[in-house]
Amino acid sequence: MTDTLRPVETAVAEAPDSPQKLKRSIGVVGGTLLTLSCVTPASTLFVVVPDLFGSLGTATALTIAIGSLLCVAVAFCYSELGTLIPSAGGEYAMVSTLAGRLAGWLVFVLSLLVVMVVPPVIAMGTADYLAPIVHLDPAMTGAGVMLLATLAGLLDLRANAWITGVFLVLEVVAAGVVAVLGFAHAERGPGSLVSLQVAGADGGTDTVTTLLIVTGLAIALFVTQGFSTAVYLSEELENPRRNVARTVLATLGISTVIILVPVVAITLGASDLAELTGGDLSTMVTAWSNSAVGTFVSLCVALAIVNAGIVMVIQNSRVLFASARDKAWPRPVNTVLAKLGRFGSPWVATLAVGVPGAALCFVDLDTLYGVTGVSVTGMYLLVAVAALLARRGAHKHGPAWRMPLWPAMPVLLIVVLVYILSRQETSYLLWTGGITAVATLYWALYLRPRRETRWLVTLPEDAQA
Repeated sequence: MTDTLRPVETAVAEAPDSPQKLKRSIGVVGGTLLTLSCVTPASTLFVVVPDLFGSLGTATALTIAIGSLLCVAVAFCYSELGTLIPSAGGEYAMVSTLAGRLAGWLVFVLSLLVVMVVPPVIAMGTADYLAPIVHLDPAMTGAGVMLLATLAGLLDLRANAWITGVFLVLEVVAAGVVAVLGFAHAERGPGSLVSLQVAGADGGTDTVTTLLIVTGLAIALFVTQGFSTAVYLSEELENPRRNVARTVLATLGISTVIILVPVVAITLGASDLAELTGGDLSTMVTAWSNSAVGTFVSLCVALAIVNAGIVMVIQNSRVLFASARDKAWPRPVNTVLAKLGRFGSPWVATLAVGVPGAALCFVDLDTLYGVTGVSVTGMYLLVAVAALLARRGAHKHGPAWRMPLWPAMPVLLIVVLVYILSRQETSYLLWTGGITAVATLYWALYLRPRRETRWLVTLPEDAQA
């Protein structure tokens, strides 16, 4: 228990054989483009949101709106902790430093679970949106997208910011087209957004209960989850004390608008409740316009998925790189994963997350959506606990962006997230709990006995002031 609650001493000194440093090469605009691309609004809208329509019907927009409001509190926590502890380790570096090594290790495992599963799941959706042009096998197409994203992830981060920026413009255009068409073909009024109705299995109408909305919040939190990428990029952002918070908050605001406005438009524009619950957005767009527009939107979504794959591989490789630099693994593994390539990117770590991601495209990952929702909620919970501890000891007067309404904000967030977790399906909780238990064993049997040489959270020297 003391390992969980006692903050670690941040390692500053570097060993002679320490890994190279990531270089600061991007500002707020580049960071926001990369982070928005990780949220990937269009692919989220077309891949994740249809599942919410299937279970929540007209309550989908309301659930996403509530989730976005909760994410404001989460973003405040990330902004304060990310500027106080700007590390490529993201959540685990923040939580380890403030809440103890074990808590940080568990956050790392949860974040690694999320970032390893989500890219291939989304990548497999590419084939559906290329269907107007060519019919492809979803698994093979997803694997190809993951390998393409891996190759792009090996490039310089500044180059990737421009690549993903171009793709991002196209996906925002696609989301805008959907919003305009939905509003132009509205079949019901704004009151339907709070009517809480979903099509029943028997063709009738069912009421969406409060419990269903609370359960759906775990996925709603995941909808805009990518804003945390700004924290992972903090070692490559110029002036991280200022720009991390700006990037986190700007990304959350922009992504919420890009996702929520089309969801409202779709809810109003669906011809009937059955069509809305079915969630076939491509068919809706074609019905509202013509096949050419439907094809254009589908291609933009396909590009958005590729874009998301690139940024997620970038993000995930930074997490794995940081864990090796912080000596989370046996020495040979740490040495290999911490290598940087000619473009300054952690090339071995990039391959280590991209290639297995391609392999996962051949595995049935449908049930892992629920596990991902639980993992994201648990990760946010531990980040909120760290935020509650961020103004004590040496960190009390540290140079950082400070959230308003502290400590009420993290306390409220903790209470809400615990309640959301308590309402999730038992199977998802058991899967996540089992993975967490295995991770705890690794901590107890390998990391904790070697506490002087393993799991040493480090910060770049220019972040110590």
